[in-house]
Order: sequence, then C-alpha cells, then structure tokens
Amino acid sequence: MRARVIVFLASLGCSWWPASALGVQAAGADASAVRPVDNEKMSRPTGYAAPVTSPVVVDGHLREAAWEQAPEITNFVQSMPKAGAAATERTVVRVLYDDKRLYIGAICYDSKPTEVVIKTLERDLPGLSTHELDIFGVYLDTFLDRRNAFLWLINPRGAYRDGQSFNDSRSLDFGWDGIADIKTQITEIGWTLEMAIPWTTLRFDPTRKEQTWGANFMRRVRRLNEESAWAPLDRRDRPHRMSKAGTLEKLEATRPGRNLGFKPFALARSSSGAALATADRGTSFDGGLDFKYGITPRMTIDLTYRTDFSHVEVDREQVNLTRFPLFFPELRDFFIENSGTFQFGDVAERNYRTGSSTRDFTLFHSRQVGLNRGRPVPVVGGGRLTGHAGDFEVGLLNVQTEAFENDPAENFMVLRLRRNIGASDIGVLFGNRQATGALSDQRYNRSFGADANVKLFDNLIVNSYAAFTQVPGISGDNKAARLAVGWRDKLWDTTAFVRHIGDAFTPGIGFVQRTNIRHYYATFGAHPQPRIPKILEVNPYVEGHYITNLRKGFVETRTATGGFDVSFLDGGILRLEYNDRFERLERPFPVRSDVVIPVGSYAYREATAGYSSNAARPLSGTAEVSGGGYYDGHRNTIGGSVLWEVNYHLSFNVSATHNAISAQGRSFSADVYAVRAKYAPTTRLFFGAYVQYNAATDQLVTNLRTNFIHAPLSDLFVVYTERRDATGKGIQERLVTVKLTKWLQF
Repeated sequence: MRARVIVFLASLGCSWWPASALGVQAAGADASAVRPVDNEKMSRPTGYAAPVTSPVVVDGHLREAAWEQAPEITNFVQSMPKAGAAATERTVVRVLYDDKRLYIGAICYDSKPTEVVIKTLERDLPGLSTHELDIFGVYLDTFLDRRNAFLWLINPRGAYRDGQSFNDSRSLDFGWDGIADIKTQITEIGWTLEMAIPWTTLRFDPTRKEQTWGANFMRRVRRLNEESAWAPLDRRDRPHRMSKAGTLEKLEATRPGRNLGFKPFALARSSSGAALATADRGTSFDGGLDFKYGITPRMTIDLTYRTDFSHVEVDREQVNLTRFPLFFPELRDFFIENSGTFQFGDVAERNYRTGSSTRDFTLFHSRQVGLNRGRPVPVVGGGRLTGHAGDFEVGLLNVQTEAFENDPAENFMVLRLRRNIGASDIGVLFGNRQATGALSDQRYNRSFGADANVKLFDNLIVNSYAAFTQVPGISGDNKAARLAVGWRDKLWDTTAFVRHIGDAFTPGIGFVQRTNIRHYYATFGAHPQPRIPKILEVNPYVEGHYITNLRKGFVETRTATGGFDVSFLDGGILRLEYNDRFERLERPFPVRSDVVIPVGSYAYREATAGYSSNAARPLSGTAEVSGGGYYDGHRNTIGGSVLWEVNYHLSFNVSATHNAISAQGRSFSADVYAVRAKYAPTTRLFFGAYVQYNAATDQLVTNLRTNFIHAPLSDLFVVYTERRDATGKGIQERLVTVKLTKWLQF
C-alpha cells in the first residue's frame, strides 16, 4: 500500500505541461528561437528526385556535380525530445536515379563531429538498439500503400541494418537483406552518406512510368538524445509509420528485374562430445542451396534444400523459476525473414501496454520447426511464399525434417492470409504438423485461427482472435480467443482484454504458456512530459491480471501492480514497480530437483527497481534489484550488465543474474553469468565470443564466431560451439563448423 501511495503522489507531483509549451534553439542556418507546433497537424512534405546527369562515384563525399541538380530535402522536425521543434542539427538529403540504381545522398551537419556515437562496424548492428547511436534512416514505401516499407538504418562509419516494416509500423522484419552500396565519411562539418540501391533490390509497380512513392528520412543525434524526421512524427511514432510519411515524386524507375537469385553453401563440420550419438560424431561434409524468385513485383518465393543453421548464435541461458515453459526467440534467418506475415496471437501493439505478448501465446512459433528441446533437427528442405496479391497479404510455409532420435520425420505447413482494410486488417491462419512415416495418418496436430486488428481515430485499437486445434486422442476444450481494446494518445494509455485458453488447446506449431484459463487484464497510465530538468517523460501506471481456472472456476492467479517509469533526456530509464500476487497451484511444480512447491494457495508481495544508463557513453550498463515473497518463502534478485566499448571496433559485455531463494524450508541460489566480446576491424569482417554459465544446471556454453562478408550477401563463417558439464562429466557437445555461402543474382 505504501508503494501505491508513493506512485500516486509522485504522479500528482509532476508538472503536466507538455514539451510543446517549450521553445528550442535551431542550430545551423537559422539559430533563432522556434516555437514547437503539433507534429500531427503539420502537412506531409513532398520531395523530388532528379535524373543522373553525370557519373556518380559512391564514396561518401557527394562531390559529383549531379548531386547539385537534385532538389534539397530538408527542414527536419524533432519527434523527441521536443516534438514539433526544428532539428538542432541540419540534415540535407538529395535523391538521384539512373537506369540501374537509385541514389540517396545525405549531409548530416554536426557542430561536434568528434562526438558522433558509432558503437560498431558490424553488419545489421546485432545486439544494439539504434537508439544507442547516431543514425540516418531511409524508409521507402515503393507501392504508395501507406502501410509497408523497405528501410535502412546507417551509422556514421557505414555499418547498417536493413529490413522491412509492415502494417503501418505494427511489425518489423530485420531478417530481410537487400544489396546496397553504402559509403560514409566523417568530416569537419559532420558526416556524409552516399548509397546506391539497385532497382533489382526493390519491389515496385513497373507499369507506372513515373513512380510516386511514400518516403521518410530520419536523423538521430545520440549525444542530444534527439530524433528528427523529414515528415514530422509524434514522439510515440516511429519513422516506418508510413501513413504519416511524406511523398517522393518524379522517379522514373526502370523494371525491377527478375529478382532471381541463388545462394549455394558448402559446409564442413567436426563433432564430438558425450551427449552426441555415436553416429553424429566425427567429421562430415555437406552442402545445400537457397533459391529466391520474385514471381510478381509483390510476391516472392524462397526455396531451400538441406538447410543448415550452424552459423546461428546459441540461445542465451535462462533460469526458470515459474511453473510455465520458457519462450526462446527465433534466431535463424530463414524463419526471421518476412516473419511478420505469419504473426498470430498475443501480438503486442507498439506504444501500448498490452499485458501479453507472443511469449504468452502465438499460433505459429517457428522454433517448433527444426529444433527439438533446443537441439537442431536435420531439415531436408522447405519453401516459403510471401507477399501481396491485391489487397491480400499471403504467406505459405512448408518445411520437411528428417527423423531425429525417437521422433519421426515431420512435415510442417502454415498458410496465412490477411486482408488490409485501411489501417485495419482481418486474416486467417491454418497450420499442420504431421509425421511422414508409417504412422502419418495417426500423428498430426492442426491449428486453425482467424484474427482482426482494427484501428480507429488514430488512437483506438481493437485486437481479437479465435483459434482451435485438432489432435488425435486429445479431447476437451480445444479453443482459444481474445478481445482487447486499447487507447493511446499523447498523454493517456489504457488497455483491457479478456482471453480464453481451453484445457485441450494444443498448438503443435505454436507456443502457449498456460491453458485451461480465462484471463482478464486492465491497465491505466499516463505519459506526461514535466518541466523538470533532465527528464523527458514520466509514466505512472497501474495494471491488474485476474485469471480463473476454467474447469473448477476458482481464481488461479491475481496480480495488482503499481509502477512508475522515468525517461531521462540523456536516454537513461528508471523503472519502479510493486506487485501484490496470489497464486493457487492445482498441482505441485519443481523449482529444482530437490525443491517442490506443493498444491495450495499462496499470497505474497514483491518490489522491483531497475535503471538503464545512457548507452551513448563508452561505459554503460543496466541494474535491477527485486525482493519479496516467493510462494511460501522469499526471493531476492540482483542482476545487471556492463558494456565497455573500447571503440567502435572492440567491445566487451558482462552480465550476471543472482537469485537467492528460500522455499519449503530450503535455501538455494539460481544464477546465470555471461561474457561477450566483439571485434570488427572493418564492415566486412567480424569476430565474436560468447561464454555463458548456468549455475542451476552447471552448464558452461562457449560460442566463438568469425564472419567474413566476401561479397554482397555472401559469407564465410567459422564457428566453434562447446557445451561443458561443470560437475566433472566433461564436454557434452563440441562442434567446429566452416560454412561458405555465395549469392548469385540474375
């Protein structure tokens, strides 16, 4: 109760004057005071491309005369920290084209160019949020549907992340890779950028001689924690929200080409370890092929033969102190690319506190394919068809795996259809997991679902789904459903939902955390920007979960939460939270082999405080402490990480989580430790080392990776993976893999 009172008084104590009441000094050409205006009331800008009149050499300098022929795209407007104010550092963009490529040039003026934050040279900026570094962003809605976009996020040394956004910023796919020639230079006036994108990289309607696209350009100056965009955005919006983008005109694009490509790979592996079957040990050689073809400008088919995922980083170790299964994210590129097409379930809405996510339920979770208890299952091959046909978004996936240990060979098939209606969509999903051996008629798991996501008045969302599963020999309530309504404007944030998961709901190609429940949830919060020095935003909120057992009707879980988050102008975040919990166990569950929580009812309280520091500094980190009850005992947790960036070539990260637990009269600890090192001498060569120790399982996992990009979308990987039992049983698995890929485009 004291914590709730503190949260309430703190929220009342904040001055609720919005940042739009403040002024800001605009640097560069105009240093006069500019009064911020409402970004959402600003008109959407229009920019113009120009044909190349003389050769352009992509070197990052923009010295060619052709650049002077293209009109300036400028006058960027802040979305944060002072939404509606002019950007404090000027950005000028120009767009050119010829019969082979689209060229984008940018001059990012900076009054302190030696203070730009770079962080890394590694392709795709892995392990980083782009909010942690200086960035120039490009967003191209090539079909002018105001929903989808290709995007590039580029740092001042030319490292970049590319991807696609879908459904007006609802989902992002950074698994997409497109060929682009990108060069940057840091100069005495800031930094400059040139990029050349082949027309074959992009998809657009070739029947239109003069192309008109949706577009936006974004600039992030990290030392100021400032983000600005050409098409103005509110602070809660992202630049890939294409319904608020500008328009790029006077493009005369050539045909996008056949979009036909092959990626063969060759692989050599040495395997050993006590946990491996005798047949899996020794040296082996393999090879395979990936194939991509754009059957229409908006529809692509991907095929793969003898797919191998040995170059993927190992899963991070987790300690499970709950009675529910852990959710591990997908890391494999083949499944990440266009993954947004197949999303179905408790999908979180950006900028809304939704109370659930795919970690609670998703009807399709690609980790069910080609993985068994975290271990790889041989994949014979598969295919994926994704894209748009008229107003429909289409996704079709089919993968065949081999038999593994005592499990038969299986076929996995998923069909997804979604119809876009303005800013809303409705869709269906069908999935089938079936054994392909002698028992194929009796061993299958089928999933069916329909969903609708409705957006009204720019602030109101309604998310809903209904699904059921079909498994031979399993009877009971096989249905799942959810109805959620949320509202988010510049100040208020509220959501409520009810969902139902039957006791026999068994999605064999998906993930569900718990079944046999009816779940009610509600939250209410605010996001004021007070006139307090060094504070960007505060977020007081309350939320509650109320979960009943479907068969017996009693309350199974009840949680009441009060929280208070503070976002600082330098990018740091403080989080405070207090929870009042009630849990009723219908069956005992083991915390570890010698500690079992028995059937019964448990009420307890806990508090958490966490802080993430300014990630732009060479030394940054996170820290979190929590303490309170844990069923019939107590739990205290201390966790955190420290990141030391020696420079943009070399970095070290150390993380640790310590859990001190008492339950059933026993006291014990459950800890996880990890160390990561990265070295990137160039934008084409990367070295990484990741070592994890899980004290709860006494497992030490080591993963060493080298990646050399020898040609566009072509890699050489050398990977060493070892899993060692720290109790003296020795090495359980040791794999050394060399893998070479080559992208061939026609």
